Amino acid sequence: MDKAVNYIVLAIPVFFLLIGIELLLDRLRKTNYYRFNDAIANLSLGVGSQVSGVFLKLFVFIGYNYLYDNFRLTTLPGMSGDAPTWAVVLTFSALFIGVDFFYYWFHRLAHEISVLWGSHVVHHQSEEYNLTVALRQAWLQGAFSWVFYLPLALLGFEPIMFLTVGSFQTLYQFWIHTKAINKMPAWFEYVLNTPSHHRVHHGVNPKYIDRNHGGTLIIFDRMFGTFQAEEEEVVFGITGQPKSWNPLWLNFEYWGGLFKDVAKARNLVDAVKMLVLKPGWKPDYLGGVQPFKEVTPQSFRKYDTHIVVGLAYYIFFQFVLLLAGATGYLLVAENLEWLTKLAFALLIVITLVTLGGLLENKRWAFFMEIFRLIVAVPFAILALQSVSNPLAVSIVVPIIALISFAWLIPYHNALKRAEEESAVANA
Repeated sequence: MDKAVNYIVLAIPVFFLLIGIELLLDRLRKTNYYRFNDAIANLSLGVGSQVSGVFLKLFVFIGYNYLYDNFRLTTLPGMSGDAPTWAVVLTFSALFIGVDFFYYWFHRLAHEISVLWGSHVVHHQSEEYNLTVALRQAWLQGAFSWVFYLPLALLGFEPIMFLTVGSFQTLYQFWIHTKAINKMPAWFEYVLNTPSHHRVHHGVNPKYIDRNHGGTLIIFDRMFGTFQAEEEEVVFGITGQPKSWNPLWLNFEYWGGLFKDVAKARNLVDAVKMLVLKPGWKPDYLGGVQPFKEVTPQSFRKYDTHIVVGLAYYIFFQFVLLLAGATGYLLVAENLEWLTKLAFALLIVITLVTLGGLLENKRWAFFMEIFRLIVAVPFAILALQSVSNPLAVSIVVPIIALISFAWLIPYHNALKRAEEESAVANA
């Protein structure tokens, strides 16, 4: 298979430019669409999703490639052949509709099958709605979604073209995660997914739950009865708030709760039902199905934590360094040895978890951050050894680590007090 271009990684600078513009407008208009802790959590989950994708894509597309190479029913004009331009354009157009069609069904079933919901719930956990939410992705969603696209391999759409169209379908969905745009022209709203349609999809209002599953197109929702227009103000989030900024917890909390319930089932039928019926289904002896509660922006209480200002600046500084490092990692990951690739990925995940813990005033995160800073120095020097002046790198990296130590240490007592106050409040 020809080498695929990772358009999503290449688009990272554009993502942050647009996030910066939206954030500036938010501050000028005083609309309060952004919260620091929520935005950091969203971006952390996005970084982790891209890092996990480095490993998942090695396995995710093996089935697609195998079916295409051995069982395709025909060979459609592709990017790697010498077919005329018009034929390639037609194939791209058909594949675009096909990708969006199968995305619709994966997305819909990920809302309607409990075990699949665990692979997607992360994207809905944010109780805000801004462009950072677009980047908030579950780390294992790709391990489930790829199966839905296998019919396209059988139909003869080449893998490189499938990856390309899939990337652009994902990129399209970035801009629809905003409250800054109200409505598009009527014809646009009828055919394509828009900020208004997708706000509905992220709503926890009972009438909005499990609606508008389309990716680029909204026509499949209209065809299959899942369309809902935006009417009353949307309340964002999920019915069972995870109440955390820790990306590792956010990825696995739902599955952990689900399998605990499954373990309490009195028979195999109930256990299977809890896995394959709608999220929240339980037999009567475990509490039964709970009805959705009506919510309004005034009645819905968002999860929030408060940290001292200096610690927030520290987290922001470390996150900027992380973004730079993670972007570099994603650009070169396919050229790294397996163990090196895994080691750098692990360091990125540790960083994400630690910063999430600091956002929650967790004292364990303080000690983990000390450990991380020590470990990060040789990793950073190793990663930057090919730059034009490796000696300067060997000096600058330890200096940044020492500054970070000096910056972090004074906040130990503040974290300790916050943890003690939280324990008393929850007693």
